[in-house]
Amino acid sequence: MRRKLVVVGNGMAGMRTVEEVLRIAPDLYDITIFGAEPYGNYNRILLSPLLAGELRIDDILLHDDEWYRAKGITFYKGRPVTAIDRLRREVVAADGTVARYDRLLLATGSLPQMLPIPGADLPGVIGFRDVGDVNRMLAASRHHEYAVVIGGGLLGLEAANGLRKRGMKVTLVHLMPTLMEQQLDGDAGRLLRGSLELRGLDFIMPAETVEILGNDRVSDVRLKDGREIPADLVVMTVGIRPNVALARAAGLHCRRGIVVDSTMLTYDPAIYAVGECAESHGRTYGLVAPLYEQAKVCANHLVGWGCARYPGSLAAAKLKVTGIELFSAGNVSGGAGAESIVLHDRSSGVYKKLFLRNNRIDGAVLYGDTADGPWYVRLMRERTDISSFRHAIMFGEAQIEERGSRAAA
Repeated sequence: MRRKLVVVGNGMAGMRTVEEVLRIAPDLYDITIFGAEPYGNYNRILLSPLLAGELRIDDILLHDDEWYRAKGITFYKGRPVTAIDRLRREVVAADGTVARYDRLLLATGSLPQMLPIPGADLPGVIGFRDVGDVNRMLAASRHHEYAVVIGGGLLGLEAANGLRKRGMKVTLVHLMPTLMEQQLDGDAGRLLRGSLELRGLDFIMPAETVEILGNDRVSDVRLKDGREIPADLVVMTVGIRPNVALARAAGLHCRRGIVVDSTMLTYDPAIYAVGECAESHGRTYGLVAPLYEQAKVCANHLVGWGCARYPGSLAAAKLKVTGIELFSAGNVSGGAGAESIVLHDRSSGVYKKLFLRNNRIDGAVLYGDTADGPWYVRLMRERTDISSFRHAIMFGEAQIEERGSRAAA
């Protein structure tokens, strides 16, 4: 008799784990999946082009209904799980559906952080995390004129650009003086802002939002300096928080996320967690690459191989913000003892900055030309001493290899 694997969450991390389990041991489990949304698994990275009208929902689906049927998976879509009974090894969905498990995988993802300010609960104030949010933005763009996006990270920029493409007049308000300050240094942030202003976006930054005004619906956003910005729609993109309410209610050990060991196992030996809801080595991750690394390790243990470990991930992201190529990896804040090397070619719109410690790369920011991003990450991971080629490192791996070949000849 096959064992029962229940997966709570139908997002990219959980489904990558399922794919790995099926690849390694397709007959080991009867698999049941609960998804809170009324869709199959889709590529969340592509929500921005969905908003901008460049793609349709069918274009971003990774697994349609037929895929689940073909794999023999019981798939409950639009049925969020509301309780876990760890003694009976059962989960209960909002509609009363009960599923028993031998192994449970929690992949509940994250929730948008909403500012705790007056008016945050008004109609027309939303986050940007799923297809439902995109649909609400599209509806607003058809009937209203003014949008305010609060938060200048990647999601905020993509939301602002998508709404602009949908015909709304968009103002982005950001608390910090630099856009995407977790990934970019000040110079790259200024370049990005200038490029986006040329595309028609307006920015107010640094600025703090203190209140959202309106009666039946949002009408304005008030800043700390007293300014009021007209807003028929407010999109908050000020961060995410791991969705741990279900796990915490079940008595699992949670801090910021659901605490897991290096095998992605929680404190309950029958329950694993992956993705944005999981806290590994004191960290949570929101980028796809680390989540897929977690999924591979988790599947290794779900099938009983027991030989993989997740050591944590080096934060590295190759991003495309409204057509502008960006790459960020490692520590980009500098700090005591850090050196930096900068290449800035204004005519071609290329900016590169490497942060060094003891002749080893500690962080990298690339704007406009990101081809050497993976090479810099490899040098970071391997802690390579770059002393012998430091003078040429900004020109990229190909140039250094070519110079090495000439020297050898």
